[in-house]
Amino acid sequence: MLPSSCSSSSAAAMRPAKRQASGADLEARRSAVRAWGNQPLAEADPDVHALMERERERQVRGIELIASENFVCRAVLDALGSHLTNKYSEGHPGARYYGGNQHIDAIERLCHERACTAFGLDPACWGVNVQPYSCTSANLAVYTGLLLPNDRIMGLEPPSGGHVSHGYYTPSGKKVSGASIFFESLSYKVNPQTGYIDYDKLEDRAMDFHPKILICGGSSYPREWDFARMRLIADKCGAVLMCDMAHISGLVAAKECRSPFDYCDVVTSTTHKNLRGPRGGIIFFRKGKNMRKRGGSFSQGDENDYDFEDKINFAVFPSLQGGPHNNHIAALAITLKQVATPEYKAYIQQVKKNAQALASALLRRKCRLVTGGTDNHLVLWDLRTFGLTGKNFEKVCELCHISINKTPIYGDNGSISPGGVRIGTPAMTTRGCLEDDFEVIADFLIRATQIAGSVLKQHGKVQKEFLRGLENNKDIIELGNQVEAFASQFAMPGFDV
Repeated sequence: MLPSSCSSSSAAAMRPAKRQASGADLEARRSAVRAWGNQPLAEADPDVHALMERERERQVRGIELIASENFVCRAVLDALGSHLTNKYSEGHPGARYYGGNQHIDAIERLCHERACTAFGLDPACWGVNVQPYSCTSANLAVYTGLLLPNDRIMGLEPPSGGHVSHGYYTPSGKKVSGASIFFESLSYKVNPQTGYIDYDKLEDRAMDFHPKILICGGSSYPREWDFARMRLIADKCGAVLMCDMAHISGLVAAKECRSPFDYCDVVTSTTHKNLRGPRGGIIFFRKGKNMRKRGGSFSQGDENDYDFEDKINFAVFPSLQGGPHNNHIAALAITLKQVATPEYKAYIQQVKKNAQALASALLRRKCRLVTGGTDNHLVLWDLRTFGLTGKNFEKVCELCHISINKTPIYGDNGSISPGGVRIGTPAMTTRGCLEDDFEVIADFLIRATQIAGSVLKQHGKVQKEFLRGLENNKDIIELGNQVEAFASQFAMPGFDV
């Protein structure tokens, strides 16, 4: 063994080398993290990047007619792809479960303020929750907050244009959504002859069923809602009146349709569609003194305070969701600032003009529209007069670079083969299309019916044979080229094209 003095000197001589090696190792590790964190998408994941570019190209070169879709602006895209996605913020402003949320709190509070401003609401009378991940999540949060398991809800049935999150059982009794699994639901319907909601029958069903929540709003209803009548019915059967305004929220904000806020207790919505924001949900609820008397009027009274706020906020978090998506909330705040401008009102007015132009163009071409037209941003086209199903027509349109969606028409066998399609004007209006452009789009759609009819005649109704008849179809290729040439004329918000 070496003397202790030699051992000590040898160890001391080795220390700098160890420190030097350790320092080099640390720097290499830091460099690896920097390299991993700063790679652009095209380098980090070429496969995903390529697919995303193909989707970008599809959007640019196609005609988007799905009523629930739209194109967001560059500022919204910037917020969605921002560093805000890094922060966990479980809880609500001022009451978070994590530290470091002071700036996130400010963004969410700003979003609350802008939501009230966009819809002309007094923040002393209305509260808002901007955390739901979707409108379906928002609806379920309302039910969870205000009801007990197996309590009753009542909304428009999906075959009549309602949404499954309002409660629905298939004819065989299958429970389609969480709303029907955890609560008892009974749907109301449209009049099969007119396509309009039958409020008299609705009232009869509500008085028999006595729901705790009565829901107005739908996914495929082209006409105005009679919120005043719904209020009377809700009061008569003792229900909370809730509106899911997902499809008309932009029209409500622009005061281009009746407002559910004049009559309803709770209002939910998506934040995309014709609101033109990021994908998510939002809940508005009355707060403060309940001054409503039976019959729908509002006047000074001696009622109790509304008790919705704490119940609904608790249902969103912690009952149903974890941390909110802060990048979405910032993007929504940007959207709501735009919604409160005169330019946005002009946009919504054009959306309605374009929907009416499209409806008129289709009617002149002997098409059958449910209710004979539209009051809002969408039309429902009954294809059964052409001998077509919505599924087959949707596929032909897709191959021609036109996006629409099949939908049941009341009275058809919608669960198996929907008899129509839903067509909306918000997305192409965002790109700059006007009334004359929708005349051209109507021509494209009619040509698609002719192609579908021809293939059906040659190949029959068996789906596999019908799809085989679409392969390398010269008419589809020709129409697709014309659609691309047409769509490429219009700017795409947020894209460098």
